[in-house]
Amino acid sequence: MEWRDEGIILGTRKHGETSAILEVMTRAHGRHLGMVRGGRSRKMQPVLQPGNRVDLVWRARLDEHLGLFQIEPLELHAARLFDSAAAVYGLQTIAAHLRLLPERDPHANLFETLELLLQYIDDPRSAGELIVRFELLILDELGFGLDLSKCAGGGASDDLVYVSPKTGRAVSRDAGAPWADKLLPLPAFLRRGSGLRGDLAAMEEAFRLTGYFFLRHVYEPRGLAEPEARAGFLGALRKSFNNQSRNGEHAA
Repeated sequence: MEWRDEGIILGTRKHGETSAILEVMTRAHGRHLGMVRGGRSRKMQPVLQPGNRVDLVWRARLDEHLGLFQIEPLELHAARLFDSAAAVYGLQTIAAHLRLLPERDPHANLFETLELLLQYIDDPRSAGELIVRFELLILDELGFGLDLSKCAGGGASDDLVYVSPKTGRAVSRDAGAPWADKLLPLPAFLRRGSGLRGDLAAMEEAFRLTGYFFLRHVYEPRGLAEPEARAGFLGALRKSFNNQSRNGEHAA
């Protein structure tokens, strides 16, 4: 068995004295594991870092075997991302979400979104907006997607401000008013075609929204806890916004 694909490194672990088990998200073969001989060498260690984009050749005698990876670097993002807490925690969060999906199932849209994320993940504000949208994609791939395009109660679709915790569908301001205390807030920047950016309060609401549905549909049924990296990412996001606010006050 053999295939060639492009992949983004999610993580590694030691294997024996000199080798490593590599975990990658690939364009056509989903999240995939394989062994890299000599993966712990000085030459290979800088290449086998989370966030790097690589060219992969995978070989195994049988499809169900772990197999061997042959690696060539394409884009080495890791050195740029290492100094950003938001980037480090963000990558760890993304990897944890991808592990909720079956190994080797292709998800081309997630790969393409991850490629885009890597360009901006060291900018906390952009990373926050992109990662929460990545979480929405993961929920969709798991079969628990939210419908944020129209009002579940027949109200105006240009004034969606709530999400039903039961159905995961958006609700307009007027239709949801009688049950506002029971509905989840829908941050304006998540509305389709809004063109808006999210401030810290909107980001917090967005991650509470996706977090609610992860807990309800994924973590609790599987007996899992929320990834610690997700809390670390949110902490880095808050710190970045607070630093920007203080710097703005000093400049004024």
